[in-house]
Amino acid sequence: MVSVLAVAPGRIPGRRLRVPGAQLVSVRKIWDQAPHSAFTDLVRFQDRWHCVFREGESHVTSDGTIRIISSADGETWSSIAHFPREPGQDLRDPKLEITPDGRLMMLALDRRDLAEDVLEFYSLVWFSTDGKEWSPPQRVAEPDFLLWRVTWHEGTAYGGGYADHRAAGHRPQPGRVRPAIQESRDGVRFETLFLSYSLAGPPNETAIVFRDDGTAVCLLRRDGKENTAQIGTSQPPYTQWNWKDLNVIIGGPDLLVLPDGRMVASGRQHLPDGERRDPVLWWVDPEAATATEILELPSGGDTSYAGMVLYKGLLWISYYSSHEDKTSIYLAKVALPGV
Repeated sequence: MVSVLAVAPGRIPGRRLRVPGAQLVSVRKIWDQAPHSAFTDLVRFQDRWHCVFREGESHVTSDGTIRIISSADGETWSSIAHFPREPGQDLRDPKLEITPDGRLMMLALDRRDLAEDVLEFYSLVWFSTDGKEWSPPQRVAEPDFLLWRVTWHEGTAYGGGYADHRAAGHRPQPGRVRPAIQESRDGVRFETLFLSYSLAGPPNETAIVFRDDGTAVCLLRRDGKENTAQIGTSQPPYTQWNWKDLNVIIGGPDLLVLPDGRMVASGRQHLPDGERRDPVLWWVDPEAATATEILELPSGGDTSYAGMVLYKGLLWISYYSSHEDKTSIYLAKVALPGV
């Protein structure tokens, strides 16, 4: 069991406030039991906090396992589930969602080294009624298709995915799925809604949210030479999308709709001079195609991949960072203006 003290905001390294009224209320380390703990997500399920992340020797090693820790108050955390790997398997990038029937769903990647610079990927899902006992993993989507994150909306799960350039299945083959947005009624069997983003720069990680009127909004990371993030919008049945350039580079994106309709994004920022800053929060306006920086969370070294939950007027954010030497899991609380 881990219990830690909050760090006083005035002593936090690297904190930059950009929007008047935004306030970093607290930040605390909540887990550091592995050599490298990273790639987080956060959800509030059955009146408890659940934070999921990968544990391994370093950022990219073939030894990743997944751990879920839980807390009643966000201060004292304990491990409630651990997902060991099979030989040759690296489990990574886990995400948590609550299904329409009230179960907890975990999505993660199964990465395996086949040969030098040739990998095999599968997207896996597990389900649980209590966060402690989980169903066996099931493969979803196509082989070598990385389903990054899913969002449930009116009984359907929607998620964006892509093929890693090192994956064996990424070599041109008939029937292989290109970057796509997919849907599923059960969280296991996914079908393609929108095939290929038709954008310069290889599409990568995504976050999809839904407005009250049913509009879908997708924040998309791009790689390559033209690598600024894209913001896409679509109306039901979500087979046609309109894309705009945000003119900012965002990696490891997450996106959240506030009750008043405003949108908050989190992710890694790369500046034109090559500097990397993360995690950063932005206000995102899909119509104006703007990303206005709110603040930068305390971090350093290997860091990023946040999960966000709005709870009792505060934005709770899980992320990982190495600014205290060891790569560990952190929890921040942020007060946003107008919330």
